[in-house]
This record gives sequence, structure tokens and C-alpha cells, in this order.
Amino acid sequence: MTGEPSPPTSPWKGEGDGTRILVVPNWSVGREKSVVRQMRDLLEAAPVDLHFCEPDIDHNRTVTAFAGPSSAVVQALRGLCQLVMPVVNLQRHTGVHPRIGALDVLPFVPVPGGLTEPEAIELAADEARWIAEEFDVPVFLYEKAGKGTALPDLRRGGFGSLLDRELSPDFGPTRVHPHMGASVVGVRGFLIALNVNFRGTDHVVVDRIAAEVRDRRRHQLPGWNGVRALGLTLAEQGMVQVSLNVTQPDVTPVDPVVTWIRERATTLDFAFVELIGVIRDVDLPGARSVSPRSEQVVKW
Repeated sequence: MTGEPSPPTSPWKGEGDGTRILVVPNWSVGREKSVVRQMRDLLEAAPVDLHFCEPDIDHNRTVTAFAGPSSAVVQALRGLCQLVMPVVNLQRHTGVHPRIGALDVLPFVPVPGGLTEPEAIELAADEARWIAEEFDVPVFLYEKAGKGTALPDLRRGGFGSLLDRELSPDFGPTRVHPHMGASVVGVRGFLIALNVNFRGTDHVVVDRIAAEVRDRRRHQLPGWNGVRALGLTLAEQGMVQVSLNVTQPDVTPVDPVVTWIRERATTLDFAFVELIGVIRDVDLPGARSVSPRSEQVVKW
């Protein structure tokens, strides 16, 4: 844990605009530095709040997070799609993170004072339709936009499992695009994504810990509600990690989860906890093990 003061929250552009929305699109590109640089340049020039745009070489993935009035968010999102999707070829793509598409997942997250959940669902469907038509890719709806379908269920088996299969997407063709794959678009509540990283290459330990985390969630043990976990090896960085999504942060604080993982990893050398995307200001008291940059903290 850290005794440092919490960073200030990032201001919202369009404060008081009833159309505000947060999006956290994940892209299957992480090793092409020029593409990632262009992504950041596009978002920094757009009239949105840029909270996160970071690639990972081992995941071969870039997570972006930005918010603002829905019209500005859509404009930036479509610009990113046109920049990134055509350069991805999933048949040559390698990375440790599960994925099925160039734009792998696009969650819309309602924020206080912004779009209502029904309005966000309508916006997500509009953008899913546009992506399908613009790039000829199948698009699946998930979570609140897709009758509760969970992302891991849609992504199980990865891109390879979709090849040569007849699909039933919500929009677009019934065959996966040979290069850009398929995309998953939806509306979800706020979650906290983070990685607990350890130096070394012993993946057996993080695999076991991640399995134990999932088992605790399945058995609904107190303090583990909504915690999803994967054990991953970061060969290029000489590390292993437990990658976490805390999908119910209102009832599951981060710090006890991180502490438990570190205590279980007795044979590993702890490196650092890495926040992916954004965290709400109201989550900070229970997430002292995380050290967010100020732009990653959003007012809730």
C-alpha cells in the first residue's frame, strides 16, 4: 500500500452535458509504435477527455479510455476505427491476451449526469451497426446491450475458433472477417482493470492463483464478488501477472484482493500493480495499492 495522497480527479470536458459517456475500446495492436502514436495524437486533438492510451507489447493490445459529449466520443471512436482496424491482421497476430477482433471490445459506460442507460444502449447499437457496415465484420452485443451476454463467453476460444464457422452476430456478416475478425460492443457498469505483476517466468504460480480467484468468485465468497482473473506470462518484459477485472467495485474493494494475491505468490518477486484504464474517485479509499495518474481518476 502507499501512503501518498490521492491524485486529483480528471476534469470532464462538457461538464453538465447530459449526453456525456465514457468508452473503453480495446484494440488488437500493441507493437506498432507508429500506429499507437497516431492513436494518441488523434485522441489528444479530439474534444474529449483522454484518460488512457497505453500499449502492451506482450498482450499486443492497446487499451484506450476517453469520455465526453456523445457526439465527440463517436467522432473520435470512428476515427480510431478507421486508423486501426485496416492495419490489423489477426491471422498473423500474436499476444497473450484473448481476442477475437481488431477492435476487440468496445464498452460504453454511463457516467453520472450523462446518457441514461437506455440512451447508452441505443448509442452502442448504433455504433455496432456502423462498425459492421463500415468494415464488414460481425459485431456481437454484450452485457446490458446484449441480453446479459458476458464478454468471456463471446471471446472464448479466440479468433481461431471463429474461422470457418457460421456465426449469429447482432450486426454484420455471418462469417468472421479474415483479418479484422469480429467485434464485441456493449454497455456495462464501471469496472476496475488492473494487473498484479511479478518478476520472473514461473507462470504456474500465477495460473494457479488466477484459478483460485475464479473459484472464490464462483463460490460467492465475501470480498470476491465480480472478480475475474487470468494468469499471463509477459515474456518480453520478463514478468508474469495476474490480470484482474473487478466488475463490482461498489462491493469489492481492490486492496484485499491484491494483498491476498501477493500473499499467495510466496515464490515470486512482486514488481508492481498496474491500473489499466480508469478508476473512480470513490474507489480510491479501497485501492491504495494502485497508483493512478491524475488523468486516470474520474469524478463519480
